[in-house]
Amino acid sequence: MAEQFTKGGQQAWYHDDGYWGGYFHTYDHLQGENPYDQPHQVHIFIPRDYEISQEAYPVIYMNDGDTAFFPGGIQHKTWNMGKLLTRLYILNQIHKVILVGICPINRDYEYTHAPVWGRQWGGLKQYASYVANSVKGFVDNNYRTLSDPDHSMVLGSSHGGLAAFYTATRHPDKFRLVAALSPSFWVGLDSIDSIIDSSFTQLSLGLFGSLKDSTLLREGSNALQDPHHKLKIYLDWGLVREGGFHNSFIEERATVRGQEMRCLLVRDFGYQENKDLFVVEDPMGQHDEESWSGRMEYILPIFFGR
Repeated sequence: MAEQFTKGGQQAWYHDDGYWGGYFHTYDHLQGENPYDQPHQVHIFIPRDYEISQEAYPVIYMNDGDTAFFPGGIQHKTWNMGKLLTRLYILNQIHKVILVGICPINRDYEYTHAPVWGRQWGGLKQYASYVANSVKGFVDNNYRTLSDPDHSMVLGSSHGGLAAFYTATRHPDKFRLVAALSPSFWVGLDSIDSIIDSSFTQLSLGLFGSLKDSTLLREGSNALQDPHHKLKIYLDWGLVREGGFHNSFIEERATVRGQEMRCLLVRDFGYQENKDLFVVEDPMGQHDEESWSGRMEYILPIFFGR
């Protein structure tokens, strides 16, 4: 049963979907102080004992909040994060967290910083600012959080993974933890009309430009090379190529550009694998919520393990 309330001047509703691990505060139109920000629907999953504990919690800010807890998106699938967090809590695998799922309004536009064939693009800078300032500011001001960047994570997959990486590298004073699953690092490089053909699924690195020279890394390099405030980064991709365009092209590009990013982070920015860079190649991984959710039981203990 949903109950309406107001917190921090914002209208919300409480609903409990029966997860042992927590319950929801949902804001249908979370508005920031910046008048240029579009208000988004935001689901906040709060630990079950929040009201009776005095604990302050790390926070995960998750893109694609519409699929984080409930079926949605193109494939009408879900990460089932409520169930997943419950399981990790019961197994005592991670500290309890507050998870903030931010639902996109125009996903193609908000999650890209460079052109993609036949799609709107270019809104990522403003979206990243909305997450870093408006959403994080509201959550930190109205919930008991560990607000420092070392306890603040931004998470996403595909275009949402690109957006997570971009947000962390543009706002390292707010986020120092980032998990980018099957990230679209290929946006602006391999996203032109002439390559959308099955004959191009084995494109070689550098044919359409290098990540090293991309806007993504040029503008994010200051955060990546700061030795005193290094980001903690998780990257992954799946190796299944059958089943449709989402695997044969999208996940293939995520793999190639992800491998390139891994090399650049180690070679040019001094990252060390299994210390501040964690990389997984999933032999059974596909470009969908089920695969991404299946890897979360490995990912979350890296950042919030007991």
